[in-house]
Formats: sequence, C-alpha cells, structure tokens
Amino acid sequence: MSDTRSPQVLPTRKPTQHLERYSEADVPTARGVLKTIVFRDKRNGREHVALVVGDPKGMEGVPVRIHSECLTSEVFGSLKCDCREQLDRALDFVSQNGLGVVLYLRQEGRGIGLGNKIKAYALQSKGLDTYEANRQLGFADDLRSYDIAAEMLRSLDVRSVDLITNNPLKIAGLVEEGVAVRRRIPSRTEHNPHNVDYLKTKRERTGHLIELFAEDDDTEAKAG
Repeated sequence: MSDTRSPQVLPTRKPTQHLERYSEADVPTARGVLKTIVFRDKRNGREHVALVVGDPKGMEGVPVRIHSECLTSEVFGSLKCDCREQLDRALDFVSQNGLGVVLYLRQEGRGIGLGNKIKAYALQSKGLDTYEANRQLGFADDLRSYDIAAEMLRSLDVRSVDLITNNPLKIAGLVEEGVAVRRRIPSRTEHNPHNVDYLKTKRERTGHLIELFAEDDDTEAKAG
C-alpha cells in the first residue's frame, strides 16, 4: 500500500543551476521506449540520466525514483545490497503506469565512489557495518545530495512527485530543494543472506522504511 501522507515543508534553498541538458533520444528497451535525457554537471562534467515514460510536463503526482548508481549490483550482480532490484522495480512501475521518471544519479557508494566503496566492503568483511566502515575511511554516513535531482525535475517541468523510495532523507532532500512530494510509494525488494544485515542496518541507523519480513507490513504502513 502506498503512503498517502504528504510532507508539508516550505522550500529553503535557492534553485540550483548546475546542469546543462546535454543530449536526449528515445531508446528501445525490454520495457518499451524510454526517453533518455543526459544532464551534464557544469562543475565537474559528471553525467546524470533521466529515464522518462510518458509526458510528465506540467503534471502533479508524477511517479519518480531517484536512484544512485551502483555498479557492483547493477552490472556485476553483487548480492550485498538491493540496488539492482530497486532500479528494476522502479522501471517496471513507471513503464506499467505509462508515466514516470527514473533519475539515475552518478553517486556510487552513497557518494564515496567505487574505489572507496570496495574498501568499505573489505572493512565490512571484518565485522563493521556499512556506516562504521564509511566512518573508518573518513566519510560521513551519506554524502549524496539532491539538488541535482531537483534541478532535473524542474527541467522536466514536473510539478510534484510521488516518490518511489524507502529513504526519508530523499523526501526531505527534495522538499528542501523546493520539489513538492505528494506521497511516498514504498520500494519493496526481496532480501537475501548477503544483504539482510545491511538492510537492517539502514532501517535502524537512518530510518529507512524497509520491510524485511511479513510482520513488518503493519509497522511500515504506519511509519510513512
């Protein structure tokens, strides 16, 4: 069940203007044609992608997933997280819905980069959890920012979003950047023996609204 409560927070930041809308094309995929728009960050040249289904221009309540790059799971098939499943399910959702946007942000490893992410994995193999490993490497728990996502949505003229997420920080981050979040759509995935502790840690440490077992259903529905 979707969470219908809407955070009502006034925007506090001046809209950013860091991106150029660099290129776009219709790309045929197994899910149908995805309008693929590449945005280039003028500060560092990093390229972020909007995958668009339908025409969200001027619309309210557009289903949106803000997804950070995860090469290890999405390309190599790592079972240490649920990122690939979340991406697949978001793409399935917007394709089946006939309307929606998946923003693919180049923020590997919650912003620490691929090399440091693998260093963190090595520390996790010695008993540290994902946040403890990041801290031992000298990083904060989460270095991602959502000004880029907000700017991409403004470029697409999306008026408000139904955000596909388990992460309350994404909701707060978008609202702080001036994007209205109408409701939250849970991002449900299956856990496995390699990622269950990681998912539990995210839920306990940073309040991710993650369902792991059947008994979580009622708790998650109330937590929105």
